[in-house]
Amino acid sequence: MKWTAGLYLTGILVSGFGTTAMWLASGIWVKSLTGSDSLAALTVFALWAPALVGPLLGTVVDRVRRRPLMVWSNAAMAGLLPALVWVDAADRVWLLFAVLVLYGAQGTVHDAAQAALAASVLDKRLLADFNGLRMTVNESVKLIAPLAAAGLFARYGGGPVALLDAATFAVAAGVFALMRVREQKPARPATAHWLRDTAEGLRTIRASPVLRPLVLTGSFTMLLAGVNGAAIYAVVDRGLGHSPAYAGVLYAVQGAGSVVAGLAAGPLLRRIPERLLATAGLALFALAAGARAVPHDGVALAASAVIGLGLPWVLIAAMTAVQREAPETAVGRAAATAHTLLFVPNALALAAGAGLVAVLDIRALLPLLTAAGLTGAIVLAARGRTRAEVRAGA
Repeated sequence: MKWTAGLYLTGILVSGFGTTAMWLASGIWVKSLTGSDSLAALTVFALWAPALVGPLLGTVVDRVRRRPLMVWSNAAMAGLLPALVWVDAADRVWLLFAVLVLYGAQGTVHDAAQAALAASVLDKRLLADFNGLRMTVNESVKLIAPLAAAGLFARYGGGPVALLDAATFAVAAGVFALMRVREQKPARPATAHWLRDTAEGLRTIRASPVLRPLVLTGSFTMLLAGVNGAAIYAVVDRGLGHSPAYAGVLYAVQGAGSVVAGLAAGPLLRRIPERLLATAGLALFALAAGARAVPHDGVALAASAVIGLGLPWVLIAAMTAVQREAPETAVGRAAATAHTLLFVPNALALAAGAGLVAVLDIRALLPLLTAAGLTGAIVLAARGRTRAEVRAGA
């Protein structure tokens, strides 16, 4: 089991490095070829768009064995990405956008398959530790991949970055293929009704007094996080008086906080329920977001570290609960639906936050995030119920 978990995390580490590099390079690539800020911003939307149909993609996950799906989806991306070497002029940017949409779809399927596979092969008591380590791995690569991608793009252009990403997908496919796990072939549904089957993930979350408050809290937290993210350059410029490049320093510190959050999540969830960890995470995020309104470098750096600590706890708590509570036959759909509910609000709030920053001073906007976040944490603490409380009928 340790060997399998090690391979699993290695695959996530390798593919995460390539994904982070490609995510950064795609916007720079489009900007350099077209000169358009709007088109460059649309690269992020292209990557996020497939999350809107996450529940449908989760249905696919629940109808096949998860490990082969992970292997072949990574291999498919390894074969597709080299096509981007032909994107060397503005009239070929459409190809990059097409590949990014497929990239986002593969990522949604892969995340759901990972969650479902872990839920089926790991001891339920180990899921929190595993999800924490997974978060740590993902955040660790974000500390170095952007620098590697920026340097590679500046020296050789976008094509080599795409080839690097293709290589990481190929390696990840090989690593996942080496895993030895026992999976039962999913039973064929008696009546194949895609719409009804797709809605099963949402029904699972909505019907559970454990999952519903956690996923809704995660959605709300990521909505606030989107507004906070949109305000980052205003914090750097108007608040701290630095150039936009200083945002990279704040993101790096936030990433370091997320690494710590991932390492601490497992031990914490062995002692407290998911609800309390999510409550603490939301409260920490809310307090740190408001602290960013203080025009002081030390405060801003500390706030970034605390945001990096709090946000992952909300996400880890929600996804661990989904893996523990959802029926094995519906884990893929529940995980994909939760992914949609958690991350689509973040993408929408980034756009809305850009408008709010234009009309509201950050000294007013960021304290509003604190008030909203602390209110949400109080509501979760008061209304959420642990699994033990539910079983006891409290």
